[in-house]
Amino acid sequence: MSDFQRAREALGVRLHQLRDDAGLTGRALAARLGWPHSKISKLENGRQTATPHDLTAWAEATGHPSVAGSLQSDLAMLETHYRSWRRRLANGHQPAQQEAGSEERGACVVRAYEPNVVPGLLQTPEYARHVLLASAALHQSPQDTDDAVRERMRRQELLYVPGRRFQFILWEGALRARICPPDVLASQLDRLSGLVGLDTVSISIIPFLADLPLTLRHGFWIHDQSYVTVETINAALHLDDHADVSLYLRAWGMYEQAAVTGAEARRILVSARHTIGPI
Repeated sequence: MSDFQRAREALGVRLHQLRDDAGLTGRALAARLGWPHSKISKLENGRQTATPHDLTAWAEATGHPSVAGSLQSDLAMLETHYRSWRRRLANGHQPAQQEAGSEERGACVVRAYEPNVVPGLLQTPEYARHVLLASAALHQSPQDTDDAVRERMRRQELLYVPGRRFQFILWEGALRARICPPDVLASQLDRLSGLVGLDTVSISIIPFLADLPLTLRHGFWIHDQSYVTVETINAALHLDDHADVSLYLRAWGMYEQAAVTGAEARRILVSARHTIGPI
């Protein structure tokens, strides 16, 4: 069981206790709140994540309005480790970009493994625009694309700060994926070629024909050796348990063994760019 699920179940136990103390059945509380009974059951059994509004309403309906703040603190701690895109993108992509930038500014060494897409810190504005528009369409979130692109470009200023280290491992497929028009992809590949050799940045590429010590799993970002962020379709996970961080560092090392750098990486970039043809 994940730490997130344990925390969600612990919150459910607190909610059940509040209802029990108030002498209410699940159906009675549901009627008082105007909710379906199934929602009460799901929240108490850790099968649904409460919203701040849910917790305030629950505390008031059970006669314990003073505990709303404590319940919301538990929720905030839970969401530190599991941040659903539905909530994270409720106000668009710009706030999420600002949050990512804050995390990056707090780290001296950032490692990123991406098998499917060019990482945001390396994207051109037009490539970023297509990635963010697709995400907004998937999550049906507000399309603040221009502001989000500007924020993503602002994050990239860290690449040029002395003393910082940004290490990227990409699978060759990420360089060829047509998630944008050919001219946009061509410009993106040109930018990556220009970044190879930058003092603060290392770009490694896992070739199509590389012998893999590990299957190509989901992308992840390691901030120093403190915590890992993993983005799935529905949520962003924040993993700071020592065992989890050690596991991802081990995976990073295995992918690094299969990757090429320097002139070999540049040759793969040139080959990918050549397949697009003249623009």
